[in-house]
Amino acid sequence: MTQDKVKTKLRKDDLVRIISGKERGKQGKIVKIDIVKGRAIIHGLNMVKKAMKKRSQNDRGGIVEIEAPIRLNNMMIVCKKCGPTRISYKLEGDAKKRVCRKCGEAF
Repeated sequence: MTQDKVKTKLRKDDLVRIISGKERGKQGKIVKIDIVKGRAIIHGLNMVKKAMKKRSQNDRGGIVEIEAPIRLNNMMIVCKKCGPTRISYKLEGDAKKRVCRKCGEAF
């Protein structure tokens, strides 16, 4: 059984705004994207407490706060001019560019 990948136009280091859920209205940069599960980790958002085991002699165990993944359909990319927007593609020569749907500026 093969796992299907979720198609997304978002990439690592994109500035996104959360549009639904407990973190609604907040924004941050994408740290990691999981295409198979359709989730992304946003820097500083959706913080959860996790019990970590002590790994080495000088490593501290205990309860730490880490970022939990958020579903990709709950976020929108943020354009510098327009704010949260959708993305479309534009062909310039043989290059495929991501552009803002509202103003047409490239990302």
